[in-house]
Amino acid sequence: MNALPVFPIVLPALTAAFLVLVLRHRLGAQRIVSVGATVLLLIVAIVLYGVAADGAPRPYLLGDWPAPFGIVLVLDRLSATMVLLTAALGLVIALAACGGWDARGRHFHPLFQFQLMGLMGAFLTGDVFNLFVFFEVMLIASYGLMLHGGGERRLKAGFQYVAINLIGSTLFLFAVGLIYAVTGTLNMADLAAKVPHVAAGDEALLKTGALLLFLVFALKAALVPLHWWLPRAYAAAPGPVAALFMLMTKVGAYAILRVFGLVFGESAGPLADVAAPWVLPAALVTLALGAAGVLASRTLSGLACFAVVWSMGLLLVAFGLFDAKGVGAGLYYLVHSTVAGAALFLLVDVLRAARGPAADRLVPTPTLPSMLSAGLFFAVAIAVAGMPPLSGFLGKLLILDASRNVPAMAWIWTIVLATSLVVILGFARAGSALFWKTAPSEAAAADDAASGREEKVRERPLLPVAACATLVAGTALLTVFAGPVTAALDTTARQALDTARYVEAVLPAAAAKKSVTLSRR
Repeated sequence: MNALPVFPIVLPALTAAFLVLVLRHRLGAQRIVSVGATVLLLIVAIVLYGVAADGAPRPYLLGDWPAPFGIVLVLDRLSATMVLLTAALGLVIALAACGGWDARGRHFHPLFQFQLMGLMGAFLTGDVFNLFVFFEVMLIASYGLMLHGGGERRLKAGFQYVAINLIGSTLFLFAVGLIYAVTGTLNMADLAAKVPHVAAGDEALLKTGALLLFLVFALKAALVPLHWWLPRAYAAAPGPVAALFMLMTKVGAYAILRVFGLVFGESAGPLADVAAPWVLPAALVTLALGAAGVLASRTLSGLACFAVVWSMGLLLVAFGLFDAKGVGAGLYYLVHSTVAGAALFLLVDVLRAARGPAADRLVPTPTLPSMLSAGLFFAVAIAVAGMPPLSGFLGKLLILDASRNVPAMAWIWTIVLATSLVVILGFARAGSALFWKTAPSEAAAADDAASGREEKVRERPLLPVAACATLVAGTALLTVFAGPVTAALDTTARQALDTARYVEAVLPAAAAKKSVTLSRR
């Protein structure tokens, strides 16, 4: 196979190095190179998605070392879908950042490219240890991006964000060590072949490693009770950075699906579906707490953060079913929630700049925001809350339909529908405060005293608004083309759960023959 699967990792890495070493003090040139490299990355992602469309997993062996001994990247429909989503969203966010945020600090574009490198590596790797490595690349870049622009609030939230992720990284290493001690491998395909045959005396140790791994992924995915870091961290981050962070939580969900659908799925023998009893209950509680946070939020950024928590709960309800129908519905909702959530964070940034001293607090101001902002908020609220006619409504219906025949159907339907109503009320309350009420006239005088500063803040860069509108249009396209998109993602879900085919593609033929007990879903 050609070296194309490694390009999404190498391209942003080389771009970041070039920006730091050659264009460190030339912001205009950095913008051109960063956006150009991201356009090229999107082209590569489209080509990779086309290559993966035939349904055959394709391993790429770095250094030509055979699996499971060398570093392996695996291109299949699932990884190609995530790479394409990352590249497309990355391009929109890179353009939005060029509207002014990248000038508020140093090294935005190199950090942005390193962030893309970590995300791409996490989606393409076929090895649990290298998943940890790319997690760390991704997280180190995110630390710098989150602190971009400075400020006391951002520094405090950044410290908490760094601390919780360092704990997660430590647990990740413990989990990797336990799994390697029992199986002697960290290659996912090799693990899938060996886990069903682990000695009875080692089952408890391996289960401990698997559950620790699940704990780490749940932390990244903001599952309750490990969600508490997200609202403060995402609310403090710059708008384009918070929009990019929509992919960070999806890495956690992707890792749960990849590892616990492939390695510890129904064909894992004594450890089959080891995480399944935990995913669905935690996801339902996450739904409830996220919806309550949306309704109780006093700031628009807080509302957006709890909307992310709520959407992650709904996504993991689907993934927690661990069947092709549920995973297919979850993948559709994953694409939708990533795009809609990013649009919401970009819009929060636009409104914060437009409302002067009130910033993003849900209180009236002397003047109302523009009709364009009101229209964008209305569309984004419909998308995020899952109301018709946009793709969030279809994603929610797909998830409810996928859960019709599971024992927890009554709980799932009740909590999903009830929390959806609460989220709608939360957005309606926020929209009323932002676009239907004005402050008392005496407040206007105080604002007039600071009119010079406000006028400067009120200048709305075209690029962030255009980026938000583009993402809203993306949710509309997901609705218009829901038929072919859902068909493609259903096929992706079936392949993601096909353990035997993945093992046969990655391992040499002799190793693949040992996995005769693996069953196809």
